[in-house]
Amino acid sequence: MRADVRHIADGTYLVHGSNTNWVILTEGDAVTLVDTGYPGDRELVLDSLAAVGSSPEAVAAVLVTHAHNDHLGSAEYLRTTYGTPVYLHEAEVPHARRDFLHQVSVGQVLREGWRPGVLPWAVHALRSGGTAHVPVAAPEPFPVAGALDLPGRPVPVHTPGHTLGHCAYHLPGAGVVISGDALVSGHPTSRAEGPQLLPDMFHHERARAVASLDVLAGLAADVLLPGHGPVHHGPVRDAALRARERAA
Repeated sequence: MRADVRHIADGTYLVHGSNTNWVILTEGDAVTLVDTGYPGDRELVLDSLAAVGSSPEAVAAVLVTHAHNDHLGSAEYLRTTYGTPVYLHEAEVPHARRDFLHQVSVGQVLREGWRPGVLPWAVHALRSGGTAHVPVAAPEPFPVAGALDLPGRPVPVHTPGHTLGHCAYHLPGAGVVISGDALVSGHPTSRAEGPQLLPDMFHHERARAVASLDVLAGLAADVLLPGHGPVHHGPVRDAALRARERAA
């Protein structure tokens, strides 16, 4: 199975894994990898790096939007195998270490199993390592405030609610926002299309997730690269406000 790699802008690629996206930012021979899919997506992650002419050795850092298994899957593998630093918001660092776990439970999924798409998604998640124990042993908080000295010059933007330390990444030079699960454009458990919050069962604090849409609405960008769903073209402000209206 080959990775579905989409060229978005110079040095910016959106990769569709198995129900989860990640982003590759290139600059010369170096790469920033934003999220890493499920544990079962590892070969797709490696294939996507090769598809953009890179390799795991060239990954300068892994940036994680949040420490759910479908985004954290290969972070520890890259750290231990290639010495790649793994950066997150300081509030998400203990989550990545698995000092605690804020993730939808099996019981919650079963209670929502009557909804279209939930059980097929759950089966896929289990097969892909959605409940595997994949902590990052030594995750690190961002080394500086503001733009990171990494390919793409991503700017972390704290967008809590889905998890306590969820972060989006703004690429001002490219007019792009990598939104993780703070704002998506689709999900197997949702019948809606276009900008939206994930279904309520996935959020640690739904009210804060809704409030974080206002943070995203304040970012100057015309391309949204979500953690789930296709690329969304158009002002990110409009996308965030549309999702807020839907959430209301």
